[in-house]
Amino acid sequence: MYSISPRVLAIGKNGRNLEILVAFLEAQGCSSITAKGLSALDEKLKTESDIALALVDITDFDDGIWQRCRAIHEKGIRLLVISPRPCTETQTRSTMHGARGVLVKPLVMRELSALVRALLAESAASFQ
Repeated sequence: MYSISPRVLAIGKNGRNLEILVAFLEAQGCSSITAKGLSALDEKLKTESDIALALVDITDFDDGIWQRCRAIHEKGIRLLVISPRPCTETQTRSTMHGARGVLVKPLVMRELSALVRALLAESAASFQ
């Protein structure tokens, strides 16, 4: 069981997009933290132990993001990828690196909300 409330880790390169995502998550009652860039993500994965879900906006990242997605998956953290456009390669790579799904921008907030709730519930159930 988590020692404190599980959090959602929002990952991306665009600070404004991260702010919007965090505001949405908090409006849904989720506690969240952000990682802007790969080095910030690496640090969060080392220091934070209560992450239940990661939302990874892959926009503008290089291929190093896939290694981080694998690391997120291997830590037992649920993972959703956010893509700037529909792409079979992104879908395939996301699945290969542990993502539970891919959402394409612009995001449909009702769909994002349902997925976040379902994955957080699944994560909580696995710790009981």
